[in-house]
Amino acid sequence: MSNVPPTTTNSGAPVASDAHSQTVGADGPIVLHDHYLVEKLAQFNRERVPERVVHAKGGGAFGTFTTTEDVSRYTRAALFQPGVTTEVLQRFSTVAGEQGSPDTWRDPRGFALKFYTTEGNYDLVGNNTPVFFIRDGIKFPDFIHSQKRLPGSHLRDNDMQWDFWSLSPESAHQVTWLMGDRGIPASWRHMDGFGSHTYQWINAEGERFWVKYHFITDQGIKNFSNDEAAQLAGSDADVHIRDLYEAIEGGDFPSWTLSVQVMPYEDAKSYRFNPFDLTKVWPHADYPLIKVGTLELNRNPENYFAEIEQATFAPSNFVPGIAASPDKMLLARIFSYADAHRYRVGTNHAQLPVNAPHAAPVHSYSQDGAMRTGFNSASTPVYAPNSVGGPAAHADVAAESRGWESDGDLVRTAATLHAEDDDFGQAGTLYRDVFDDAARARFLETITGHVGGVKNEAIRERAIQYWTNVDASLGSALRANLAGVAPIETGTPATATVPAV
Repeated sequence: MSNVPPTTTNSGAPVASDAHSQTVGADGPIVLHDHYLVEKLAQFNRERVPERVVHAKGGGAFGTFTTTEDVSRYTRAALFQPGVTTEVLQRFSTVAGEQGSPDTWRDPRGFALKFYTTEGNYDLVGNNTPVFFIRDGIKFPDFIHSQKRLPGSHLRDNDMQWDFWSLSPESAHQVTWLMGDRGIPASWRHMDGFGSHTYQWINAEGERFWVKYHFITDQGIKNFSNDEAAQLAGSDADVHIRDLYEAIEGGDFPSWTLSVQVMPYEDAKSYRFNPFDLTKVWPHADYPLIKVGTLELNRNPENYFAEIEQATFAPSNFVPGIAASPDKMLLARIFSYADAHRYRVGTNHAQLPVNAPHAAPVHSYSQDGAMRTGFNSASTPVYAPNSVGGPAAHADVAAESRGWESDGDLVRTAATLHAEDDDFGQAGTLYRDVFDDAARARFLETITGHVGGVKNEAIRERAIQYWTNVDASLGSALRANLAGVAPIETGTPATATVPAV
């Protein structure tokens, strides 16, 4: 007897054939009651869940985070106590491209982490840049629409992108990052990651601090040139997915060193710019990096769909000792991400093995809904409060969650202009003081090509003024490069590398 297991239906019954449908006679019609044929085709029709609206193209791996330093004076979070090792899932992605898009388009990269801690899952959802294009979540749908496709032609469009950017000056810092050398990483292993937002850490005594996360690659920074990226887009569109998989498969485990910037709670009220503004960085001279530990990726997923495509990351997944800040983008994402997962993967997405806590029990009053797999015993009450032994909320967690929301002075000052709350200052500093001469030359070439793709003269003029506001000499050089140049006709994505003029 063969050792090959029999093919079965999804309910476990053996099937007679994977090659022949049931028909009426040899050449007759297929019968509707061929339930295995119906099951097979119906399942096939439903194999895909909706792709992510943003960050659709990506990949990831599993690993560990080990806290090597003592930062307990800042947070009581279990995963950040000295010597603690926590299992993690990491997903990398591009922002604007669809699932089939090339890995090498000029675009920010997502850097999302799920820590399976002993106190529940903690999700840190960031990018490979420390800032973002906007500071208020109400603009996020509009921003993403400007990066996607025109409703008529279904083509990407430079005019649409620059129209939004030039009318949203807060984008200047992020666009400067994007158009610079780090706009096209050579691999996910060779780029840094940032939490980007400002978060709150709370220690065992209840003291509060503001923090920013920095994951510095131990492999060193490597980037693709415009030409290299364009060539790989056609020859190996999945180069970043391939690189990560093959590195881990070969035992070359990538790692990052996590450091944080820590701002005393009271400093936020009088700091020289709004520390909760996602378009700004905190200068290291003011708040130097404090080492925390090491992130290592050492295990590839066994099934991409089950463990990466169905993985859900939500900024609302906090653990004791970590909380939100008045960052408006963060507060919007706390709602939006979890809501997107309920739509895309399902109401009970958190029960899937890749999303469920690995090291902490779940005691929840949520129930029912499509694809429910977990449930409490019949004797466990389904309501709270109750007097028959059901789980009860912890008062110390409730006190921790109030934080800045009840600090009227902090909320009031954080919402007003500080001395250095301009939109172009940090972008100009990045261009003048961080880029070297060669990087500035490549930057000018990139933006010349990108703005050269704008057909509308008014939008093109605003784009030139945009870069003039970043740096006057940069604006002059861009204007000179574009003088007398007709708009470039291109079918490449707005966030892709547009050939230089």
